[in-house]
Amino acid sequence: MANFRQRWEIRSNFQLVIIFIVFAITGSASAWLSKPFCTWLGITASDLGFWYTPVRLLMIFPIYQVLLVAIGAIFGQFRFFWAFEKKMLRGMRLGFLLPKENDKPPTNS
Repeated sequence: MANFRQRWEIRSNFQLVIIFIVFAITGSASAWLSKPFCTWLGITASDLGFWYTPVRLLMIFPIYQVLLVAIGAIFGQFRFFWAFEKKMLRGMRLGFLLPKENDKPPTNS
């Protein structure tokens, strides 16, 4: 626990427990919501056959990202999960979507 607290700069064990709860709820909710989301998009197992499961798994990723920040905010941990999301997206070579923390926006001078 101390290792997580140090790496994530968490102040208390209570905050760490809340963060673990948010991760658990988010994982379950994103898996549960992927099926109705695929249905809403018209993606069905009968149309895709074998490929339905990989497509559904790919659908879980963006749902998870949005839910993680939203559920984290509900539990009062928006700052932590917003920073976590930015680190995760940069680590996945999606850094072009997010500027580095020390990058300043260009000025019009």
